[in-house]
Amino acid sequence: MALYSEKVMDHFRNPRNTGVIENADGVGEVGNAKCGDIMKIYLKVEEDIIVDAKFETFGCGSAIASSSMATELIKGKPVSEALALTNQAVVEALDGLPPHKVHCSVLAEEAIRKALQDYYGKRDAKDICE
Repeated sequence: MALYSEKVMDHFRNPRNTGVIENADGVGEVGNAKCGDIMKIYLKVEEDIIVDAKFETFGCGSAIASSSMATELIKGKPVSEALALTNQAVVEALDGLPPHKVHCSVLAEEAIRKALQDYYGKRDAKDICE
């Protein structure tokens, strides 16, 4: 059996949703000092639907693939569904990750949660000011 699934390799070689969203509604950045991976997720939200999600990841192939798949899994979904995304869902969507690389999917989950926290913070602040 290969170390990485075809899906992991595809999302590593051809990552989806790379880049920055200017004036993003939510931004989340996380890192893992042990392995050196850094992920930044950008969200564009309209009427509580994630209409766009992009990422910048500095890290290994599993980190890039996890970021790519995670953004694919939340695009077009309500914010409430994105909040429910787990690292296990990312691993399953990638047809698995080696045990020593599962932390990459955890980073993707954490980055999305931070971006959603940022979105809620900005939205609530906007509501208070209006």
